Amino acid sequence: MGRTAPAHIKTVRPGLKKKKGTTGAARNYVTRNQALKKLQCTLSDFRRLCILKGIYPREPRSRKKANRGSTAAASFYYQKDIAYLLHEPVLQKLRDHKAFAKKLSRALGRKEDGLAKNLDSAHEGYRIDHIIKERYPVFTDAIRDLDDALSLIILFANLPSTNHVSPKVIANCARLAAEWQIFVMKSKALKHVFLSIKGIYYQAEIEGQRVTWLVPYAFTQNIPVDVDFRIMLTFLELYQTLLGFVFYRLFQNINLVYPPKLDFNMDEAGAGLNALILESSNQALVADQIETNEPTTGRQTAKNVRNEIKSLISAQSNAQEEEGDKDEQMEVDPVVESNEEDEPGLFSPYAFFLSREVTRPMLEVRSPNHPSRHRST
Repeated sequence: MGRTAPAHIKTVRPGLKKKKGTTGAARNYVTRNQALKKLQCTLSDFRRLCILKGIYPREPRSRKKANRGSTAAASFYYQKDIAYLLHEPVLQKLRDHKAFAKKLSRALGRKEDGLAKNLDSAHEGYRIDHIIKERYPVFTDAIRDLDDALSLIILFANLPSTNHVSPKVIANCARLAAEWQIFVMKSKALKHVFLSIKGIYYQAEIEGQRVTWLVPYAFTQNIPVDVDFRIMLTFLELYQTLLGFVFYRLFQNINLVYPPKLDFNMDEAGAGLNALILESSNQALVADQIETNEPTTGRQTAKNVRNEIKSLISAQSNAQEEEGDKDEQMEVDPVVESNEEDEPGLFSPYAFFLSREVTRPMLEVRSPNHPSRHRST
């Protein structure tokens, strides 16, 4: 007969012992160096991928357990996020670009200009349209993320071109900023404006969502030395693609063709936002074109400005007298309506004259939301 073990002695089933670092936090987290080794990419490419895909470092409960007993400083990422990056098409495009750069530098070193030209013409960049669709499956999510995108786009639109920022990037940012202003003006979505030390804060309501962005003052910008423009340009690349998708949808919602065409002659003449030609969805010109400035055939003089101001003041006083006579005839006082109903015509009976030192683009956004007449002198 077999002997049985006493009750106070625990029996252990025979089997393999679990290896250290294969379960728990050590399995769920990986360090940045481990991620670089698994992805086989450089640190700059890894940062670009994380920014584009929206992956950021995580903080485990026990750093010692996650780092397999080590207490050295390290950044941790989810194991699933790194495995998700392995199947990213942009990663392969970055590897192809590195091989292309080696071939191009070798051809230039050997002074093979024809080969270098052929390599440059045959090289194709990568697109991140699929990343935008993955990160923003719903259009409302994209609108909620417009705050940082608009602020960064407008910031780069006001920067001078340097070795870090090319003129092409600045021109594209200026175009996107102008298109956003056109949409806000056309849809009359502007709700609040706040002037601060940093700049001017604007807030608009787009499809029930509050969008707030910052516009810096029109001063000469000094580029700081301690700013890493590589990271900012990666965010800018993501936001430019995002705004292209969002603007197309917003312009379609108000029956306008995107992107609006640019009149180069008016742009060179300093027409500002009036240089953009808006077209309806049926390719016909929009009748109610943005009228931020009345067209002037000649140069305004100080005498003409004074005469116009006097005529406006007299017309305003006559209108007030007529309104007073009408109020006396009324037996019942009119009911005061809400501010929201009065907002669209808040400045309609007034005219504003803008001098040369006034930053006109900042006031152009406000005027169509609260109609008024203004003219540059």
